[in-house]
Amino acid sequence: MSTSTAGATRTERAHAKLNLLLRILAREASGYHGIETLFQRLALHDVVQVTVSDAPCALTCEGPAMPGGGIGAPEQNLAWRAAQLYCETAGWDIGWHIAIEKHIPVGGGLGGGSADAAAVLRALEALCPTPIGLPRLLTLAGTLGADVPFMVRDVPLAWAWGRGDRLLPVPALPVMAVTLVAFDQGVNTGAAYGAFARAREAQGSAVGAMAYAADAFASWASVCALAANDFEQVVPNLHAGVASTLPLLRQTAASLHAQGHHAIGMMSGSGATCFLLYAGGGDGFDGSLVLPPGARLVHTSTA
Repeated sequence: MSTSTAGATRTERAHAKLNLLLRILAREASGYHGIETLFQRLALHDVVQVTVSDAPCALTCEGPAMPGGGIGAPEQNLAWRAAQLYCETAGWDIGWHIAIEKHIPVGGGLGGGSADAAAVLRALEALCPTPIGLPRLLTLAGTLGADVPFMVRDVPLAWAWGRGDRLLPVPALPVMAVTLVAFDQGVNTGAAYGAFARAREAQGSAVGAMAYAADAFASWASVCALAANDFEQVVPNLHAGVASTLPLLRQTAASLHAQGHHAIGMMSGSGATCFLLYAGGGDGFDGSLVLPPGARLVHTSTA
């Protein structure tokens, strides 16, 4: 067992993300859907500390966003899987302890689990005596989930396609306020994809990749004009909170637009978290939003 870095610790921020544009493309023979998406990093983040040692591997998780039922078996956690995969790839026979402080709502389409996994990859890459390099790190990230490659990269905004592993960083836009509507119950990503596939098959429609203008993501005006999420076609039928919240967010965003402000009211990822992105103070609602049961507001910003 390598002991050259035993006892070394690395702490990383694991930032949440929004999907400002999410298109689901054709289903591959493997059953996997390709995507096109515009990722936006949020200031909201978990804190992930990785310590390498000669002790057996372990993972602990606590914090204000921990679900009541906990996170399940550590070995099934995406952060644990990321550590195993990294050490196998690097040929690094070392033990590790991962400590996660949860602030990102779990299972809400904000990429909390993916962010934690990406933070573990970054931490181990910094600690490893023989780092594997960014290209291989991104390849590993792509095997863990569509959000993970973006979260490995230190970029605030990126266009991604394929399985999320093909990334084009784009220049950051001015900081905007974000109010999240988070729910106690999330949406199962597999169930959301299944519902979408059935709906698309019933429609008999085929969807291919689109070409976007070079300046499509160069301003909030252009991003607001393109903002859309294909999952919104089916997830309201799977989640009553999303069904009641999305129309209110869209109305609020339309009202802000009418006042000359940029704003987006959408759902992130496969849900269930919905969001209002806007310029200005307060929560964006002027106290007019009535939350459905099991929902709460989380205030943050783009980052």
